[in-house]
Amino acid sequence: MARVISDEALEAFLKKELNTSKLVSTGHFGGGCINEGQSYDTDHGVIFVKINKKDESRRMFEGEYLSLDLLDKTGAVVVPKPIKVLDHPGGSGSMLVMKHLDIKTLKNYQAELGGQLARLHLHNIEKLNRGDADAVSKFGFPGITCCGYIPLNNQWYDNWVDFFVESRLELQLVMVLKEGSDPELQTLWEKLKAKIPEYFAGLDIKPSLLHGDLWGGNVGEVESNPVIFDPASFYGHHEFELGIAGMFGGFSPEFYDAYHKLIPKAPGFDDRHNLYQLFHYLNHWNHFGSCYRPAALNIMRKLTAI
Repeated sequence: MARVISDEALEAFLKKELNTSKLVSTGHFGGGCINEGQSYDTDHGVIFVKINKKDESRRMFEGEYLSLDLLDKTGAVVVPKPIKVLDHPGGSGSMLVMKHLDIKTLKNYQAELGGQLARLHLHNIEKLNRGDADAVSKFGFPGITCCGYIPLNNQWYDNWVDFFVESRLELQLVMVLKEGSDPELQTLWEKLKAKIPEYFAGLDIKPSLLHGDLWGGNVGEVESNPVIFDPASFYGHHEFELGIAGMFGGFSPEFYDAYHKLIPKAPGFDDRHNLYQLFHYLNHWNHFGSCYRPAALNIMRKLTAI
């Protein structure tokens, strides 16, 4: 059962768990529609503590921790280094502790981010091509991650199309239809599902480690580098990453030019781009309501008419 604890009790808890005698708020606060957080100066440097008081938040933060850790280990991108996941001392909720980064709006390093993202996506593919023992050959992830607050099914698949259809699109559709019947949605989905393999014909898709939720609100810059944060990672088709990036803006032509210089567009890219955006429109429908229904159905109509 959740209980209210004082700021002093929370700070004492964090000092003990993080093995620091100093824990001084920097006055930097952050958060969004799901989490809140603030930064502290400690014996080990400045940290950022992200807090969510819901019971299921530990699962979400453990997935984010694993995502940040694996992204960081590639050396291809800059992310906040994760430190620890803690149960909230108030009895409900959890906290994710990470190194603090003074993140500003992405302005100066769009091209650098595009190049770094492409190198991230090539990292595991190159390991597979070399035959490295630690290369990942399947699609999925070793833990549960959350896109927003919805947990994703990351069980391993040998085939990308099966993974994407069953663990991404159908998962979202089932959740939408739990809120009520939608005959048009169901009819369009039956038609689209039968066509989806056609959009991947002739492609040799190998798993890339993805950020998984790369929209403009999850990128920024620090000092002389771009930075990405709040991931929902998994191993998937690299084109999936650009789906939500194209929905809400925040990425310049220089970003895309740098990315596609290293990973050129394959035939059929635009149709698959729409298909990947469909997942995010369905996910937003589940998070924020049926205002996203028209966009989702428009994509389905367009793809089934091809």
